[in-house]
Amino acid sequence: MARKVVYKITYPNGKIYVGQDVTDTLTYFGSPDASAIAQDFSPSERDDFAIRKQVLWASDSASPQEVNRIELAMIVELRANDPSVGYNRRPKFRLEG
Repeated sequence: MARKVVYKITYPNGKIYVGQDVTDTLTYFGSPDASAIAQDFSPSERDDFAIRKQVLWASDSASPQEVNRIELAMIVELRANDPSVGYNRRPKFRLEG
């Protein structure tokens, strides 16, 4: 059985994307909105860049529901759904106040 992970991707501009991978694939980098990311980078910035992937949480036995719950909690906690901070679009970001 594959290890299940919740990860954070950090792009060169400092923005983040939080996602999950239930197959623990080394080369999986999520499915953020590519057009949202592309608009943040100039053509020359696209020519040479590095992204960082960090595993924030991992489990060999978590249920799909638990992985979903942890992912959602991390998105909210890290504000990855705030367009000024990250590329997650769900849950919809709401300013508190």
